[in-house]
Order: sequence, then structure tokens, then C-alpha cells
Amino acid sequence: MRGKEVESLWEEVREVSLGNSVDRLHSRPTPIQFLRDFVSQNKPCIISNAISHWPGLSLWPAPSYLSTALSSSLVSLHLTPDGYADALVPHPLHPSLCFVSAHVQPTPFPQALNLICQPPNHLVAYLQQQNDCFRTEYRELESDCDGHIPWASEALGCLPEAVNLWIGNHLSQTSFHKDHYENLYAVVSGEKHFLLLPPTDVHRMYIREYPAARYSYSEESGEFRLELEEPVRYVPWSSVNPYPATGNEEQERSKFPLYFNGPKPFEVTVKAGEVLYLPSMWFHHVRQRPGDGGYTIAVNYWYDMQFDIKYAYFNFLQSLPYQSTDDPTIPESEWNLRNLRDHENCCLPST
Repeated sequence: MRGKEVESLWEEVREVSLGNSVDRLHSRPTPIQFLRDFVSQNKPCIISNAISHWPGLSLWPAPSYLSTALSSSLVSLHLTPDGYADALVPHPLHPSLCFVSAHVQPTPFPQALNLICQPPNHLVAYLQQQNDCFRTEYRELESDCDGHIPWASEALGCLPEAVNLWIGNHLSQTSFHKDHYENLYAVVSGEKHFLLLPPTDVHRMYIREYPAARYSYSEESGEFRLELEEPVRYVPWSSVNPYPATGNEEQERSKFPLYFNGPKPFEVTVKAGEVLYLPSMWFHHVRQRPGDGGYTIAVNYWYDMQFDIKYAYFNFLQSLPYQSTDDPTIPESEWNLRNLRDHENCCLPST
């Protein structure tokens, strides 16, 4: 599909449904309000005063409290050389890109927290395991917060599929991706900075398939090695870097004009004590700013999404072999959206 039809959709969705900014609620919504105004409309919002009763808000910013509470816990520590995991990096064998995951190693929690708060020059540590880790690796902290978000659980008609804990520093960031979950993301210390784009903007994300790889880290040498997976597995991922390196801005803009010349993404900062509702299928890029303890800490609740008419609409839209007439640099064949649908669940997201 060529022409202005899809590009007009980007603007119309904002004018009719989303507006120009993400709604902020000053208190937790009722279940019916949350369902009616946000879930059913696939519309994000930020809620203040929704977790003010959590003991963790006052306890977790202190490293000494966490290290004592989790003194005997072995946790999954994610290591990268630069803070980019689940991201695109240069291919180790030829001049192209691959999708790389972090090196993961079991680490005593106090040691892991020390690597986060006082990062060495050669690595970036992030606690970001995404397998319901809060209710397994961090179960000693369960009494410090809610096991689910009651008004969200009632609205969605289920309990969360997974609850995850995230602890990192300013060096870690997450590239653009989408999740097949309704996400309630509660920041406990520090801040999270999100760029958000609705599912209708899928063609602006330049999603292509990249060979999967993983970092391997040697404690003895302090060096990382990038290893391609065998057998080869391809991961569909957004090619857009919204924050090009200084001096490289014009080159990136020319490579991804649909992103940089289209409607601006929604920018939100989620502060300690606030909850972001991130609807399913929304693209998001995440950076973070530590709190006084030297880290950012958050808990997120993944609820199963409804595979309803909205999901069918999204699949139809992304199946269109669309290319803007203003973007002649990308052949339509490279979109390979049929394979994108086949592979879209083959990797875990990170936030």
C-alpha cells in the first residue's frame, strides 16, 4: 500500500482517541472507569497515589534494607558491556546487525546490587529477569507491596500472569518493542522515561528480522563475547534508535523518515509512587534515572491481553505491505510481515 491512507491514520488516531498527551489520574480509578476509559480504548495513563500504601516506597530506596532482606537470595543478573540488552548491535561476522540478549548469571543479591550501584567500567548490570521473578527470586519482599493491582485485576477479570522486579542504573535502557500483555508498571524509586507509540504506528518502527545472539561474559578476563545462536533464529525487532549519537542525527533521520518526520511519540516520566498503564501492543522505549539509593526500582504486573477485535485490527494493519512514497530507501520485500507474525512471540520483552 502506498499513498497517504496509513499516514492519515496516525494523525486521526491521535485526534479522535489519544489526544496529544498521556492522561494523568490523581487517584486510582474504579474498575469500571479503568476498563471504560483506558483498557477498552487501548489508551495509556499514569496514576498517582495508587501505591502510596506500599511499605516498599519507604523501605526499598535504602540499599541496606534490600541487601539485608535478600542476603541469602540468588538472583538472575543480566550483564552487557554497554547497557543495551534485547537490542540491535553490529553482527560479529559481517557488517550488519543482530538481536542480542544479555549474559545472565546467578549472583548473590548483595553482590548484584553493588555492581548496579557502583558499575565498573567494563560492564553494566541490570536485574531484569522476566519470568515472574518477583514471586520467586524476590519473594522475601512480597509483604512490602501488593501481589496484584486490585482495581486492575477486577477490570481485566484475572490476576496477573507474571510479576517482575526491575533494578538498574542510568546506563541501562530498552529499545523499542511491544508486549502481548496489559502492563501495570509501578515505579518505587527513581524515575522511568518512556517513549510511547500506539499500535497503529507499526509501519513507522521499521521492523525487520535479525539473527539472534547472546553475550557470553568471562569473569576471569572481564571480557564479553558475542555468540550467534545455533541453529539460527530470527527475531523481528524495531530498527529505530530514537536517540542517535551526537553527530549521527542526520544519518539516522534519513534512514528512518517515517519515525522522525511523523507524529511525535508520547513522552512520559513515571516517578516514584506512580503507576503507568501501558496497554498491550503499544511500542515503548525506556530509559531510567536512579533515586537516592543509586538505582531505579520498579515492579510490573503483566496481565493477559484479550485477543479480541483490536488484536485482529492490528494484525490486519501490520500485514499491509506499506511503504511511504517519501521513503524509497526500504524495498517492500524487506518488511517480510508474514514472517513477522510467525515470529513475533519468539523473544521476551524488557522494560
